Amino acid sequence: MGTVYTEITLLNAMDKAKITEGLLKEEDARSVTVKAIADTGAMYMVINEETCQKLGLGIWGERSALIANGQRVKCKETEPVVVRWKNRQTACPAVVMPDAKVILFGVIPMEGMDLMVNPVTQEVVGAHGDVQECYILTSISPA
Repeated sequence: MGTVYTEITLLNAMDKAKITEGLLKEEDARSVTVKAIADTGAMYMVINEETCQKLGLGIWGERSALIANGQRVKCKETEPVVVRWKNRQTACPAVVMPDAKVILFGVIPMEGMDLMVNPVTQEVVGAHGDVQECYILTSISPA
């Protein structure tokens, strides 16, 4: 399968909270629309330093990342970022990869939006159709 790109919008989650509280106007929220690689081999949302700065994301800490060439790299982990794809959205922290040239749309944000990569059409699609599902597998019956 080749490289699959998709357009996503990233939004500072703290700005989103301020909008909800009426403390910030929607048009003043820090966001960026990017062409990202839908990377089923990456767990996290991976951004570069420039994107982190544009979004004004705070840093929560560091994590060690194993990259495709087998190297371990120290990366910053951000506060949550809202990730939007078409009519879906989720929030998750991002990993800031030093010198990253591309944005990676990993499986955690894709799963959060019930998305998958279709290997035949080589595009991002809804895993269960056009509606974002929330599957909660439990043995507890609803009341």
